[in-house]
Amino acid sequence: MTGFFIKKAFFDGWDHLWGLVALNLGALALLAGFVLAPLALELPGGAVWPGLGFLVLSAYSLVCAEVLKDAAEYRNLSLPAFREALKRRGVLGLAFGAALSAALVLFWISVPFYLSRGSFLGWFAAGTLFWCFLIALLALQWFPAVRALLPGTVKASVRKCFLLLADNLGFSILLALYSAAGLVVSVFSAFLVPGLSGTVLGSVVALRLVLKKYDWLEAHPGADRRKVPWEELLEEERELLGKRTLKGMIFPWKE
Repeated sequence: MTGFFIKKAFFDGWDHLWGLVALNLGALALLAGFVLAPLALELPGGAVWPGLGFLVLSAYSLVCAEVLKDAAEYRNLSLPAFREALKRRGVLGLAFGAALSAALVLFWISVPFYLSRGSFLGWFAAGTLFWCFLIALLALQWFPAVRALLPGTVKASVRKCFLLLADNLGFSILLALYSAAGLVVSVFSAFLVPGLSGTVLGSVVALRLVLKKYDWLEAHPGADRRKVPWEELLEEERELLGKRTLKGMIFPWKE
C-alpha cells in the first residue's frame, strides 16, 4: 500500500498541478502578509508575527484539504469549491491553528525551563513533554484530512486522529517523513510545488487509502487486521489511476 500511496499522491498532484500552485500562492500571500511584511516594516510584536503566520497557515491547511479531496477522488478542482471550503473550514481552521500555536509556545517555553533545572526530574519532565508533543503532532497531521473526509464533531475528529496514529503508527511516521521531504523539495520551487497544498494532498490521499482497510474490517468481523488484502482493496483505485509512468508524464505521446 505504501508504494501505491506515494504513486497516487504524486500523480494526483501532477494532474492538478496548477491547482496546487494556486493554493500555494494563497499560502505564500498569507505568509507575506502576516510574517514578511511586518518584519520588513519593523512593526512591533517581534516573534508574534511568525506565530501568527503559523496559526494562519495551519488554518489554511484545513481549507486546502477540503478542496483537495476532489483531487484525491478524481474530480476537478474549482474556484467555487475553494470559496465553499473557506466558509466551511475557515473558523475551525483558526481554532486548529490556535491550538497548535499554543502547544508550540508551551513546548518552546517548558522544555528549556525543565532542562535548566539540571536534575533528573527536570530531564524526565522535558523528555516527557517532548514525546507528548511529538505524538500530538503525528496524530494531528491527520486532522485536516479527517475533517475533509469523515463526518463528526471536532472532538470526535481529534479522537479519530489519535486512533489512526495508534493503529497505523508506521504509516503515520511515513506520512510525516513524506510531508517533510515535500517541504524540503519545495525550497527549489520557491514553495510553489509541492508546497503546503502538496503535503495536504498527501495526507488526504493517505487517509482515503487507509479508510479502505476499515471498510474491509467492518465487512469482515473477526478478520486478522495484520493480513489486510491490500492488492484486492486497491484494485479499483489502480484502475481509476490508470497506468502511469514518469515517461508517460513527461512524454505522453510516447506511451
